[in-house]
Amino acid sequence: MTQKPAVRISYEAQGHKARFVARVDGVEGEGVLTISTVSDVLVIADHTLVPDTLRGRGVASMLAEALIADGRSKGYRIMPLCPFVRAQALRHPEWSDIIQH
Repeated sequence: MTQKPAVRISYEAQGHKARFVARVDGVEGEGVLTISTVSDVLVIADHTLVPDTLRGRGVASMLAEALIADGRSKGYRIMPLCPFVRAQALRHPEWSDIIQH
């Protein structure tokens, strides 16, 4: 049985811009979900990028879930301008408490 590589997601912020970064053990490249802070209670999910080396591993979904968890823990809402995050929000009605349409 093959063991799945570990995925580590970190949060990096600089001014009004921030990003969630996914790194996978043994795989070159990183997945990124960028956000822009509008206010203390609203962020915009700008863009999600997962390189070909990480495709098919659920990395983009893990990044979106990290954003949702962060928003809930810090008390902000998310405006999903990123097409991937918007599509995920439509698939996850349980996120409606945090998604700003």
